[in-house]
Amino acid sequence: MIEIYEQHGYKDASPLFSELREECRNRLDPQHPGYRRTVPRQGKEEMCFDIRYSPGEANFHFRTSYFVGVDWVDRDSSDLKICVLPKLDKQGVETHYIQMLLEALEEPENFHHLEELVHIDFHRPYIGITRQQDLLSPLLIAQFLQVLRRLVQKGLKKSYYPVCRNLRNKVKGKILVSPTLRDNGARGRHTHTVCQYQEFGVDSEENRILKKACRFSRRVIQSYRAGLDTAPLLQLIRYIQPAFEQVSDEVDIRKARNFRSNPLFREYDQALRLALLILRRYSYTLSRTTEQQVLTPPFWIDMSKLFELYVYKKLREVFPGKREVIYHRKFGRQEPDFLLCAEKDGQTYRFVIDAKYKPRYENGAVNIEDVRQVSGYARLEKVYDALKMKDHSRILDCLIIYSNPDCAPGLNFTVDDTGEDPGKIRKEKSYVHFYKLGIRLPERHPGTEKS
Repeated sequence: MIEIYEQHGYKDASPLFSELREECRNRLDPQHPGYRRTVPRQGKEEMCFDIRYSPGEANFHFRTSYFVGVDWVDRDSSDLKICVLPKLDKQGVETHYIQMLLEALEEPENFHHLEELVHIDFHRPYIGITRQQDLLSPLLIAQFLQVLRRLVQKGLKKSYYPVCRNLRNKVKGKILVSPTLRDNGARGRHTHTVCQYQEFGVDSEENRILKKACRFSRRVIQSYRAGLDTAPLLQLIRYIQPAFEQVSDEVDIRKARNFRSNPLFREYDQALRLALLILRRYSYTLSRTTEQQVLTPPFWIDMSKLFELYVYKKLREVFPGKREVIYHRKFGRQEPDFLLCAEKDGQTYRFVIDAKYKPRYENGAVNIEDVRQVSGYARLEKVYDALKMKDHSRILDCLIIYSNPDCAPGLNFTVDDTGEDPGKIRKEKSYVHFYKLGIRLPERHPGTEKS
């Protein structure tokens, strides 16, 4: 398997991968037009990895984007696999994507923006990986548990569901003749009748599936204790479990595979889709959750999308007003990440903001394409209206928020006139009313965490 980190080759004219083992290099075909994987995002195809042979250097060039995951290098012929891991900095610190998701989902609005965060291909053959390479399971479980926590806070949905019971000296609902003769007639229990009828409560098929997935999640988390900080996830489970005491976890696997949730109940629909993904991920078999060699479908996690969710949570911490941070409002075909319209501590804030998961912006200028993108949003009349700016002759402030491990946690909207503090808003050189601001992401040291 080829192991490589995200954002490899973004600044190198010749992005060689010197750490590639010869056994992997020899299985790459120099005559191949190029190994490339893309996934759909916002109506476009975004690159996950790209491998091309350079005749001049007699070697392969590797590029990875902002996606982490596991996939087949060539789906048609080769059995060679690739694993793209979260970026590792010079001190050996890795982005803690699970903590990012847990914090991001503390903001209720983010539950409506989880589409395209994870891409899973269940139609391709599963890939054998180690637990350290399994990025999918912890992320799905963290997402599922946070959605489930919101459901528990509001109370589990009650509904009518069918029950089948052997009643004595009474009849209720529909009499099941065959079970009555088999279970009672042959045993001389002539006062008993097997009946099927409807009850109203929380022990519905939907809640049973949620409880079953929660049970799977607990087993998976316990098996990851050696390499992952599982305390936040186990704490979520302890909070959730009491709400399901009156719910059975007996689920007919044949029904679960074909279960269709009700899209009218959006949060339940979201929780059930995640629950079924987790159950399907482990083939509906609890023993699969403790295997040392993990079998996973090919998947990709969009770290730039996760970064965007995290930034929104941090913006809301600074500006908690209901309409101060406008998130992904569409203006025709244009859709800026955030608009900021707020008054705080005597200061007025009017910003068009874009979140860019690009740590290289700390020491380098903002990419011209990103400048054009955000500046284009800031020229829309409807954006001026949304920010309550009646004077269209005034230039709106544009802000790029990027990841920077040297910043303090959270966002600091103080302007730094010296341009030396990455944790404060700094003016981008050569541009008018264009700024950038760093934010520190949660970190983890691979192989050192224990619960």
